[in-house]
Amino acid sequence: MVDSRTYAFEESRPEIHADASVSRDAVVVGDVEVAADASVWPGVVLRGDVEPVRIGRGTHVGDNATLHASAVADRVMIGHGAVLNEATVEEGALVGFNATVNADATIGAGSIVASGTVVPDGYEVPPESFVRGVPAEVTPLEETGIDPETVFEEYSSGEYTNLAQRHGELFDGEGGRSGDGSGRETGGRHD
Repeated sequence: MVDSRTYAFEESRPEIHADASVSRDAVVVGDVEVAADASVWPGVVLRGDVEPVRIGRGTHVGDNATLHASAVADRVMIGHGAVLNEATVEEGALVGFNATVNADATIGAGSIVASGTVVPDGYEVPPESFVRGVPAEVTPLEETGIDPETVFEEYSSGEYTNLAQRHGELFDGEGGRSGDGSGRETGGRHD
């Protein structure tokens, strides 16, 4: 299915699962996969023109985030305005508003990256860490007094799935889903 949100690049076309929600105002280019129950909000750019972009099941990419050549696991929250450039974000992590995760950096499972943080090239954030600052400083979550369950409940990927389904016209005008129920949707546009 050709989709106004998706653009082929050379031989690569985006694949958006039928149970994912991708805003009509997002741009998805090249070798990009968006898994089931994920949501991609307005202003997001997913650029898989140099290397692939992978968005895991139940992951949510907030308004105006930009991802280049990055892999994002299941149940991850990417905050509004965040930038991931050749980065890896493991399962259950949260990347805050306007945070930047640079090339070859990895955010460990269950970690929280604070808003505005800059994670330098090649940085390895251990699982269940709290990351903040410019440049990033890491503290084990257990030493911070932050209750990760409270944070993850507040920014629950399930809540975003529900919200995306309720938005209807923001995504496709039919209950918020981007696909046609066939399981996978492949889009491509050439201008």
